[in-house]
Order: sequence, then C-alpha cells, then structure tokens
Amino acid sequence: NRFFHFAEPFQRLIPKLLGSVQCQNLSVLDLGAGDGSLGRELSLWAELRGWHWRFTSLDLNPRALFLNRHHANVAASVTHLPFKDRSFDLVIASQMTHHLDSDADICRHFAEAWRVARKAVFLNDLHRNPALFGFIWILLHVRPYPSHFRQDGLISVKRGFRVSEWKDLARRAGLKSARVWFYFGAKVMLYAPIDSAVTPDS
Repeated sequence: NRFFHFAEPFQRLIPKLLGSVQCQNLSVLDLGAGDGSLGRELSLWAELRGWHWRFTSLDLNPRALFLNRHHANVAASVTHLPFKDRSFDLVIASQMTHHLDSDADICRHFAEAWRVARKAVFLNDLHRNPALFGFIWILLHVRPYPSHFRQDGLISVKRGFRVSEWKDLARRAGLKSARVWFYFGAKVMLYAPIDSAVTPDS
C-alpha cells in the first residue's frame, strides 16, 4: 500500500467528490485496514485542514489490528460487515479486494460496503496490465527485498482488475450509481454516492 502511495487517491478525490462542506466531519470505515496506517495518515491530513475524520479499522486479522492503537478496531470479514445499515458516512478500501477468492465474494464486499455507507463508497485496487507488472518487477529486483515481498507484489498485480470487470461486479452488487475508472496507470477506482444530493463543490 505505501509503495503505491495509498493515501493519495483519497486525499485528492474525497474532497473533490464529496465537496469540502461534506468533508468537515466524517465517520469512515476502512475495510481491510491492517494496522490502520491509512486511517492514521488520512486523519492527520484531514486535521491539518480543520476537518474531523473518525476512523474505524476493519480487518480479518486480529493480530494486524492489535498494532493499531489510534482508532476503533473490528475483526470481521468484508463480506459480512457487523454493522447496521448506514452506520458510516464513508466506506473506503485500498488494494484489498484482490485478496478475495471469487467474484461472488467481491459482489458481497461491494454490497456490504454500500449497505453500511451513508454518503458514499470509495474503493480502489491495482489495475491488471503488463506495463504495471513489468514496472513492479523491475522495482522489486533493483533492491534487495525479501523473496516473499517480491512474490506478494507481483501476485497483487496479477490478481488485479480491469475497469470493465469492476463495472460488471458493481452492477451485479447493486451499486447502481457506481462510477469506475482507470487511475494514473496503476489503479482501478470505484466511487458510488449513496445520496444523489451529495455532489462535489462547483
């Protein structure tokens, strides 16, 4: 995640997509949060702008969550979120969807994120393409990274997605308002506003 500047898309696009007024006070659920690094970085970034973002970190691995002492932690699956409908203003995920085993699991992941969000769902993962794979291969071999780190990085690209695939999965999951696009040669982005009244600043 840090290798791909995991916070940058959220910093750049959340204010643009939600609008600065909506960004002043947000409750955010981070899916596949691991040790909560993304939530910590985004909450500090928001604080510098006078915004108050409250994060809940959800991950299947309790040991990873144990490392996060800064936000609320929940050990659970992204396909069965233990929250009531519309529990969070914003639901996000960074490069975790490719860890799911099947299209059915991804559809449940999308649908559950949509169910518990009040304002929007904003997800991203790696784009599967030969150019990105080659670029990552070179970067991982010019420095003495551990072999398991190299393998994980390349597998992540191999298990990435195309825009058309996420559009189809979002449609099957019932995210009728979802917008999916290719982001800077490396990622697939999905943004789905819950309320049509939530629009970016003009």
